[in-house]
Amino acid sequence: MTVSILVTGATGTVGQHVAAALSDRDVAITIGVRDPETVSKEIADAGEVIKFDFTKPETWGRALTDVDGVFLVRPSVVDKSKIGSFVEAADRVGVGHIAYLSAIGAEKNVFIPHHWIENRIVATDMEYTLLRASFFMQNLLEVHCRDIVEHGEIFVPAGDGKTSFVDARDIGEAAAIVLTESGHVNRAYDLTGPEVVDYAEVATIFSDVLDRFISYPNPSLLAFGRRMRRRGKPLGFIALMCGIYTTARLGLAARVTDDSRKLLGRRPRRMRTFVEDHADDFRVDYRGRESGR
Repeated sequence: MTVSILVTGATGTVGQHVAAALSDRDVAITIGVRDPETVSKEIADAGEVIKFDFTKPETWGRALTDVDGVFLVRPSVVDKSKIGSFVEAADRVGVGHIAYLSAIGAEKNVFIPHHWIENRIVATDMEYTLLRASFFMQNLLEVHCRDIVEHGEIFVPAGDGKTSFVDARDIGEAAAIVLTESGHVNRAYDLTGPEVVDYAEVATIFSDVLDRFISYPNPSLLAFGRRMRRRGKPLGFIALMCGIYTTARLGLAARVTDDSRKLLGRRPRRMRTFVEDHADDFRVDYRGRESGR
């Protein structure tokens, strides 16, 4: 019998790669998005696209009908209580397995919503897999591309701290594996890249690949927040990013694990590979292009 999987967040950084990875497997994919009319052809071709919104429980019923597994990602603008209610609904209708995109260190960090959501998932009767990911390389493209293209700088308040960046493409492949293969239920994986680098080193990689000087000015949290506000970013998003970069600044984002390699059966992508793969995106004229997600 074909396994049926609901993918949430399929238009986001990781969800799109989960949908793509699942489409290469013998599964029926339901793609839940807030506005089905706006999805790309690549996402639409991966499975059945339906209207789904964590803040609108009336959209949950169809999304959870005859679903065996769920890839769950929390949008940054959605309160954790909404995610908790959805988890309970999935449990009630008999979803068998939920793979949750969490954050590395969530099991100990009571101040982030992932900690609370993880506990809600574990308390259900569903089998689960917790994918605790490090900082996405794609954030450099989706959030900070404008600074790189227009100003030739990586403008993040991370100090000299190192980070074990992970490529969202690798997370997507890992999620597809844990949702469709045996041996991964009721487990947690810490997904990182194969190396730790600080942002000065990241800037050097960009400079080498793009053949133009990219600097790392190491701004303060205040300067970073002000720039993001001038660009219209919501306070919640800015607070989240400041929290992430403070973690790096304090040296708490530098742990490398072997979980990604074990799941993928290969070494995860390095930062240089990511920059090379997206070099054209970091060279284009930024005007008219949207920053962030």
